[in-house]
Amino acid sequence: MKKVLIVLVMGMMIFSLSACETMKGAGKDLEDGGEWIQKKAS
Repeated sequence: MKKVLIVLVMGMMIFSLSACETMKGAGKDLEDGGEWIQKKAS
């Protein structure tokens, strides 16, 4: 039971780290899109 719990906790940690990177990438894409819109509006 203890091993299963450790594996689940480690899996959740890995998932949360990858989700953080995904959000960082999505934020960068939105920022790039905003800059493109600003350039077109000028």
